[in-house]
Amino acid sequence: MKKFLFYIGLVLFAVTFAQAQKSSKINVEYADYFDINQTEIPDAALLTGNVRVSHEGVVFTCNKAYFFQKENYIKAFGDVQMVQGDTLFLNSKYAEYSGEVKKAFATGNVIMRSPESTLVTDTINFDRNTQEAYYNTFGTITSKENTLKSKAGRYYANEKKFKFLTAVTITNPKYTIKSNHLDYYTNSGHSYLFGPSTITSKENYIYTEKGFYDTKKNLAYFKRKSYIKYKDRLIEGDSLYYDRNREYASATNNVKITDTINKGIIKGHYAEIYRNLKTEKDSVMITKRAVAITLVEKDSMYIHGKKMLITGKPGERVIRAFNNVRFYKTDMSGKCDSIHSDQKIALTKLIGRPILWNYENQMTGDIMHLIGNNKTEKLDSLKVLNNAFIISKDSLGTGYNQVKGQNLFGKFRDNKLYEVDVIKNTEVIYYMRNDQNELIGINKNVSSKINLTLDKNTIDSITFFNQVDGDIYPEKDLPENARKLRGFIWRGDERIKSKDDIFPEEENELDAKIQAESKADMKKKNLPLKPSKETLDYDKNNLKQRIKLNHKIW
Repeated sequence: MKKFLFYIGLVLFAVTFAQAQKSSKINVEYADYFDINQTEIPDAALLTGNVRVSHEGVVFTCNKAYFFQKENYIKAFGDVQMVQGDTLFLNSKYAEYSGEVKKAFATGNVIMRSPESTLVTDTINFDRNTQEAYYNTFGTITSKENTLKSKAGRYYANEKKFKFLTAVTITNPKYTIKSNHLDYYTNSGHSYLFGPSTITSKENYIYTEKGFYDTKKNLAYFKRKSYIKYKDRLIEGDSLYYDRNREYASATNNVKITDTINKGIIKGHYAEIYRNLKTEKDSVMITKRAVAITLVEKDSMYIHGKKMLITGKPGERVIRAFNNVRFYKTDMSGKCDSIHSDQKIALTKLIGRPILWNYENQMTGDIMHLIGNNKTEKLDSLKVLNNAFIISKDSLGTGYNQVKGQNLFGKFRDNKLYEVDVIKNTEVIYYMRNDQNELIGINKNVSSKINLTLDKNTIDSITFFNQVDGDIYPEKDLPENARKLRGFIWRGDERIKSKDDIFPEEENELDAKIQAESKADMKKKNLPLKPSKETLDYDKNNLKQRIKLNHKIW
C-alpha cells in the first residue's frame, strides 16, 4: 500500500513539474492591423503598425510581425526592439523569437544595450534560459572607459560579462589591449586575459599569457611568461603587479630587469620599480638573492647585496647595495658592508671593512674607491685611504709579500693593476727571487713612499723613496715572527672565485626552493585566472558604498 501511494505521489509530482516547466504563450498586446492569409503565410497572423507583444517579462515592439500561434513563435520586421526589464535592450531590423524555448535571433544593424555598455554587430542570438547572447559577426562594444572590437563574442547578462575566444581589441585613451581569449566585465571594467596577450601604450609594452587588468583603476597583475618593456628597460618575473597611474610595478620570483641602454641586468626574487615619466628618473629596489650585472669591456661585474637600490636617469644610474656586499669580476673580487656606485662620474665606493682581490693581490683599508673611464668602459684607478695593506703569497715559498702604508693609489691598464704608489709610513716585506726563481733574500724596510710595478699580476719591481731604512735578510736570518707586518691578516679562504660565490648559502637555498616551485607550476595545466571576489561582488559592494554615502548626506 505504501509503495502504491509512493508511485501515485511520484506521478503527480512529474505532472505538476511538467506543467510548471511548460512555456506560456506569447501575448499580443497591440497592433494597428491584424490579418490572416493562409495562402501567403500559412498558420500565421500578420500584425502591422505599432506592434507590441510580450512573453514572460520580455517585450517586443516592431513595425510588422508574423505570429505563429501554434508554434508560439514570432518573426518581427522593421525597427525591432526587445526589452528585458531595465537590464537588456536589443534593437535590429529583423528578429525571431520562440516562446517554447525562450530563444531570440536578431540581425541587421543589431544594437544590444545594457546599463554599462553597448554592442553593435550584424547578427546575434539570445538564450533567455541561460541569459546568454552570442554573435559570430564583427562586433563593437563601447562603455564609458573602453571600446572593444572582436570577430565573435558571448555575453552573460547575469554576470555582465563578455567572453571572447577570437581576436579582440580593447581601446582606451591610455592603452590598447589585444588578446585571443579575454573575459570582460562591463560593470567593473575588469579584464581577464589568457594566452598570448599584449597591452600597448606610449609609456610601455606589456606581454602576458595569463593576467588581469582593471580598466577603471588601471591596476593589473600578470602570472605567466609576462614582461613590461619600456624604451630603456625590460622587466620580467613569474608574477608582475602594475599600477599605471603611479607608474609603479612590482615583480616576484625569477625577477630580471634589463637596462637596454646601459647594458646592465638586475636579478632577484622580489623587486619594486618606480618611474617618473617627466623627469625620466626612476628607482628600483630588489632583494632576495639580488645581483646587479654590469658589462665592463666584454667582462661582467656581478654585485650582490641583501638589498639593492638603483636610481637615476639612463646614463646616470646610481647603484647602492647593503648588508654583506660581495662582488666578482674575472680579474677582481671583493667584499664590504655596502657599495655606492655612481655611473655618471664612474666612481664606486666600497664602504665598511672593504677587501679587494686583484688576481693574487689582497688589498684592505678603511676607505676604498674604484674609478672608471666612461669613454673606454674600463677601470682607470684605485684609491685606498687609511691603513692601506697589500698582501700576496710568495710565488714559490710559504711566505707573504706585504706592503703597508697610510694611503694607496693604483693605476689600471686593460683592467689590470699595473702600478701602485703607497704613501706615508710605508713598510715592506718582499721575497726577492732571481731569474731562476731562487730566493735571494727577504727585503724588509720602511720609507716614506713606495712605488710598485706589476707584471702578469705579480710584483715586478719596488722603488723606495725618502728616509729608506731596512735591509735584505737571508731567509735563515729573519725569524718567522718577523716576517709579518703588524695588522697582517691573510683572508685567502674568503676570496670570491666565481660569480656563484657572491651569494650566501641561505639565499642559494631560497633560490633552489623558488626554482623547484616555478618548475612544478609550469608543468601544471595552464588555466585562465578565476574571477576574483572583487569582480563577482562588484555591484553588491558598490551598492553598499552608495547606501553609506546616502546615509552620510542625510
